[in-house]
Amino acid sequence: MYDDVLVPTDGSDTVSETLEHALPIAADNDATVHVLYVVDSRITAAADDNADDLETTLERDGSEAIEEVRDRASAQGLETTAEIRKGTPAKTILDYADEEGIDLIVIGTRGKSPREKVVSLGSVSERVVDNASIPVFVVRDTDSSD
Repeated sequence: MYDDVLVPTDGSDTVSETLEHALPIAADNDATVHVLYVVDSRITAAADDNADDLETTLERDGSEAIEEVRDRASAQGLETTAEIRKGTPAKTILDYADEEGIDLIVIGTRGKSPREKVVSLGSVSERVVDNASIPVFVVRDTDSSD
């Protein structure tokens, strides 16, 4: 049913909860787990003089976030593929899903990293759900007070 499962990550604690659902689904379907980290171009654009340094930091954060997901998926014997892209998170997630033939997106709510919480950017998961042409499994952050 699902050959390719996309798990967007931002390195937050919410991703761990998301993986508790995404990895069993992938395992049950012998699916490849796609891990995507998006360097939010809106944040780097607002940084002015420090844009390059900020982008480098975010890419490093993205590499670490991807490795955490890959390690958990690999520990369960799952095939993974990973990528860092730059852009607006929701649009970039949806573009990736279309380009890679993703069958299911598993995404957490309230997954903003501490750096992103400073600037309110809206709900990425909500935008993905509203605009996806494929199923989206949303995992609510259990620490959320919403």
